[in-house]
Amino acid sequence: MKIHIGADHAGYNLKERLKDFLAHAGYEVVDHGAYTLSPMDDYPDFIEPVARIISENPTEMGIILGGSGQGEAIDANRFANVRAIEYYGGKPEIVILGRQHNNANILSLGARFVTDEEAEEAIMLFLGTAFSGAEHHQRRIDKIDD
Repeated sequence: MKIHIGADHAGYNLKERLKDFLAHAGYEVVDHGAYTLSPMDDYPDFIEPVARIISENPTEMGIILGGSGQGEAIDANRFANVRAIEYYGGKPEIVILGRQHNNANILSLGARFVTDEEAEEAIMLFLGTAFSGAEHHQRRIDKIDD
């Protein structure tokens, strides 16, 4: 499976570690930047390429990172067919529900709030959980898309 990943300066270091983690787990990782650590960069420059790819290929998966993950998720969710959820610590079951109930296809991580291990666990839950396909969940997604 191909995983698209992007981060600004706040998520850069974690993104670099997660690329190796994902590659070792057998995923093909496509890095959409940032390619260097630059404190003056802007997250839309790296989030929007991920969101655009997922919008055009909604069965592919994306991981985006920023300081909180909030602005990044807001930006990604402006694209058709994108359903980005945030994780910045706490109970990882929320990631499972995002996949099962909302068919989320982008995970937005708050790099300032999660440890490397929490990020890895959230990613594995995200990638390893399928959409339930339940009629009431699909109906709700369809209403959002309309």
